[in-house]
Amino acid sequence: MSLPPQPLSPLDGRYRGVVEGLGEYLSEAGLNRARVQVEVEWLLFLTGHRMLGSDPIEAEDARALRHWVAGFGQPEIDELARLEATTRHDVKAVEYLVRGKLTELGLTRVAELTHFAATSEDINNLAYALTIRSALHEVWMPRLRDVLTALRARAQEGRGIPMLARTHGQPATPTTIGKEFAVFVARAERILGRIEAVTPLGKFSGATGTFAAHLAADPDGDWPELSREFVTSLGLTWNPLTTQIESHDWQAELFGAVSHLNRVLHNLCTDVWAYISLGYLSQIPQAGATGSSTMPHKINPIRFENAEANFELSSALFDGLAATLVTSRLQRDLTDSTTQRNIGVAFGHSLLALDNLAKGLGEIAIAREVLAADLDANWEVLAEAIQTVVRAEVTAGRSSIADPYALLKDLTRGKRVGPAELRAFVEGLDIGDAAKQRLLALTPATYTGLADDLVDRLE
Repeated sequence: MSLPPQPLSPLDGRYRGVVEGLGEYLSEAGLNRARVQVEVEWLLFLTGHRMLGSDPIEAEDARALRHWVAGFGQPEIDELARLEATTRHDVKAVEYLVRGKLTELGLTRVAELTHFAATSEDINNLAYALTIRSALHEVWMPRLRDVLTALRARAQEGRGIPMLARTHGQPATPTTIGKEFAVFVARAERILGRIEAVTPLGKFSGATGTFAAHLAADPDGDWPELSREFVTSLGLTWNPLTTQIESHDWQAELFGAVSHLNRVLHNLCTDVWAYISLGYLSQIPQAGATGSSTMPHKINPIRFENAEANFELSSALFDGLAATLVTSRLQRDLTDSTTQRNIGVAFGHSLLALDNLAKGLGEIAIAREVLAADLDANWEVLAEAIQTVVRAEVTAGRSSIADPYALLKDLTRGKRVGPAELRAFVEGLDIGDAAKQRLLALTPATYTGLADDLVDRLE
């Protein structure tokens, strides 16, 4: 017995509830709605400028057309499928759909201005720019900001809580757990600035970017200026120099930046996972949740593992998109057509990762007792402070110790040294009394430098 039709992607199955907001823009239906919008706006633009002897469409009819676009739904989706079954061309089906609406509204007099002097890519590049921009700002960025808000809260909460650092996985100069979260906020917000700075470009210049058909139809028209005015009326930046396609460089810049951000947050996930493993962070039990099918005691860090995997998938897709889209053979090939249909999948995996990360950050607590115990068990990390102070004392003429680094290396390398041993060592040092007292007052928990204050750099 065969299964009924099933979604192939988990984004359209198991995880649909998390990512469905992207479908409003980056689905086939979302793309077609944007195509219809561009076709309608181009028609209204031409008639509004009385091009080719046309008269402006009456305000009531213009409102009706725009209202139809805004209400694009299942009837239009079904009709486009019927039309494309005959045309075998998606944009031509969109043109026929618009023509049908014009007939319904009694506007057949301007029907020939539908898709006028436009190649399919004139419609597509603007439609993709509109849908990507909307998906980015309406769906993806709000979830990213949820993550950044949660991270900022963790940075503030833990700013004064000392933690043993683990460079190369080994005990190292202490930090605070809040400062470590703040590092990721700073990294992510810097890249977010790059994402926000990407300018969606658009072209509307015909089959090879030369305005040839436009001039053939109306030699007196200032078509480059009309093209610029139309593209910018959609809130996009005009690209005057293209082949048949808009070159997709802005998309490559955007996808590269999102991929970079994915990888920074992937790094956050692996660090949080490690802190949970070390016991520095504890996981808050969730009512009814099962950690292991056989080990009842377990609470697995699945939110961070799921986020990690989906960030990896998203970056792989975005990297592939960015690499493929910047190349088009001569004036046009169709490699971008099927490639761009996966933009929603790339954003979907990133959005799913962000959702898991935001939820995971809300399900952890700082284990202060574990952090304190770990610091107290690693007094040897003060060796850095001691040898640095001794070197300063030698430089100032208050000590004659030779090679302070080697002295501390012999005392601490590969060994556990307790507070009594370190204090006895410091008492015997040939250094000034003020420096000696600073070192005697130092503990692993207080050897955190300016970590607490550095969190304020986020402001």
